Amino acid sequence: MATMTTGNPSRADANRRRILDVALAELLRDPDASMDQIARAAGVVRRTVYGHFPSREALISTLTDEAVQALADADVAGRTGVTDPAEALARSVLALWATADRYRLLIALAQRTVTVQGIRERLAPVRAAKIRVLQQGLEEGVFTSPLPAPALAYVHEQTLFAVMEAVNDGLLAAEEAGRAATVTVLTSAGVPASLATALVTRVSSHP
Repeated sequence: MATMTTGNPSRADANRRRILDVALAELLRDPDASMDQIARAAGVVRRTVYGHFPSREALISTLTDEAVQALADADVAGRTGVTDPAEALARSVLALWATADRYRLLIALAQRTVTVQGIRERLAPVRAAKIRVLQQGLEEGVFTSPLPAPALAYVHEQTLFAVMEAVNDGLLAAEEAGRAATVTVLTSAGVPASLATALVTRVSSHP
């Protein structure tokens, strides 16, 4: 969840930050939460919420932007300093999942309001970084795939969305999903299942 701003922000900025923080909590609790519910939970009148966000869709769009930025930060943190493409991919996906899991209900909701294409466009920087890792792995023979790196990155992106949906639908336990998704991504890049499982186990034990 986004944190409150520090320092001495203006009252308007503080209200906006509080509305976003409360809106995220309310929407994760109740994806159908209305602007009235969010205003009451934030301790402000509805007019204040609409003063910052002209519609519920605009509010969700802003929350989605923040979620995507959190994913981008997690991706960078996960693979920084790792030179082996397979380990970089594993650490990246595990870090992405740890962040995405906090937002998965929001992302499912955003697909109804922001649209899948809108989310895909927002994820372009994360995808570009993933393409570089995949391209390196393909060139070094660590990965094997009939797909070029950009197409493989799309497959991995959709895999993570599908795993989120599986968790939301109760088909997969949330605590198992991160490792399962990471092994799936690695095997789809041509890493043998036994090696992928061992790598994910090692990386998970030594974050």
